[in-house]
Amino acid sequence: MKFTKAKSQLDKILDNLNPQDFINADPISIPKRFRTKEDIEISAFFAATLAWGQRRTIINNTNKLMHWMGEEPHDFIVNHTHSDLIVFEKFVHRTFNATDLLYFIEVLKHWYKDEKSSEDFFVGEAMKDKISNFHTAFFDNSFVSQRTKKHVANPAKNSSAKRLNMYLRWMVRQDGLDFGIWNSIMPSELKCPLDVHVQRAAFHFGLLTRKQQDWKAVEELSENLLLLDAEDPIKYDLALFKWSEGKMLLESK
Repeated sequence: MKFTKAKSQLDKILDNLNPQDFINADPISIPKRFRTKEDIEISAFFAATLAWGQRRTIINNTNKLMHWMGEEPHDFIVNHTHSDLIVFEKFVHRTFNATDLLYFIEVLKHWYKDEKSSEDFFVGEAMKDKISNFHTAFFDNSFVSQRTKKHVANPAKNSSAKRLNMYLRWMVRQDGLDFGIWNSIMPSELKCPLDVHVQRAAFHFGLLTRKQQDWKAVEELSENLLLLDAEDPIKYDLALFKWSEGKMLLESK
């Protein structure tokens, strides 16, 4: 089988992994605090949206949002008043600011008041279509904020959609790490979240040749991961990340 050696090494990394150790230092720790489907979806969406930069900063800023929402994100999204939003006007995470945040809150309010969720808008045949259609739906509003569009990826423009792919992994896969609360997408359909860590490891294991971090690279890597596991290819996302993280620690000594 092609990539036999890569599969053996990556499987070993997964076998030796303690999911809880990873969760504690990762943005997925935010939705892990919640129990209802709606609270998990909403908190995970914000955690994934803010997931660029240092992980500790991502976690701290997402925790800040959850605190402002009274640790009940679904109830807040559906029932907040205008005065409840005042505290959010000072929020900043890198280039994601209050304008973006308030737009996100307003879109989610419309969806959840209509008894819908993010899952309902990832529709289409290929995953590229599902994510692109989500992007279209998210900004299909009279109150659309043009500057906010850069914070929701669109693979139709060749974006790697790293954060949305990570969000989808959390929602669709089910194991000791991911939630598996969505049934409309199969784990085999998922695409690998591509960042510098995963890219570096994918190069090392021969799973990726394309140098650009774009949708074409995501498809190349994900198709090769399907050869490692046809039913659950994106379980190797974590193995690739952990390999790269370990390599960096060794190089820093």
